Amino acid sequence: MTDPLFDLSGKVALITGGSRGLGLQMVRAFAERGADVVVTSRKLDACEAAAAEVRAMGRRAFAYAAHAAKWGDIDLLIAAAYAEFGRIDILVNNAGMSPAMASHEVTEQLFDSVVGLNFKGPFRLASQVGRRMAEGEGGAIVNVSSIAALTPSPGVVPYSGAKAALNAMTVSLAREYAPKVRVNAICAGPFLTDIAKAWPAEARERSNNALGRPGRPEEVVTTALYLASPASSFTTGAVIRVDGGA
Repeated sequence: MTDPLFDLSGKVALITGGSRGLGLQMVRAFAERGADVVVTSRKLDACEAAAAEVRAMGRRAFAYAAHAAKWGDIDLLIAAAYAEFGRIDILVNNAGMSPAMASHEVTEQLFDSVVGLNFKGPFRLASQVGRRMAEGEGGAIVNVSSIAALTPSPGVVPYSGAKAALNAMTVSLAREYAPKVRVNAICAGPFLTDIAKAWPAEARERSNNALGRPGRPEEVVTTALYLASPASSFTTGAVIRVDGGA
């Protein structure tokens, strides 16, 4: 039986980067609690695989391939999602990238790619869907940020800057689309998602945070559910750290 605080029955959730990592965990968790889901990433076959999991739970799912940094793709994604379901109740801006590189070696193309995926794209998606939510029955937007926005590390300046901008956007849009739309962010620490396969073995076991370890992907789910559900009805413009105490 679903906890009534986390009951998403009848809701439609759109999750970018929803075919793997933290996004896939959210797709599964939202569907398990009654939501129909739009799964989007750049690879349609991966989206279809995630959508098949959702359908196996008895929920509706729509797989759509889009580049989450390109406004043209984003606008087509929004149109397709509304054509399929008629509305979006929950938006999760989860897609992102964080290549590490000495700042003096960053090319303009890489800078634009990182800022595009972590800030430019989420801004377009949140602003367009947020406006529709505000004009309709309301909704919740969850932006997946990073602890790098608050405690920047060397070698990830474009990423840290983009996530800091995402945090600022979260607070700004929360006020712009209030009171019907709530906008919050999760500042994620290191998680053992697909990208962790490239980490040194020690980094997969230990982390320089209070808990001394990286997070398991499923450990982001409770915060995501809280922010997406009626459980957080008085929470907006918040940036919540889920980082093991970094």
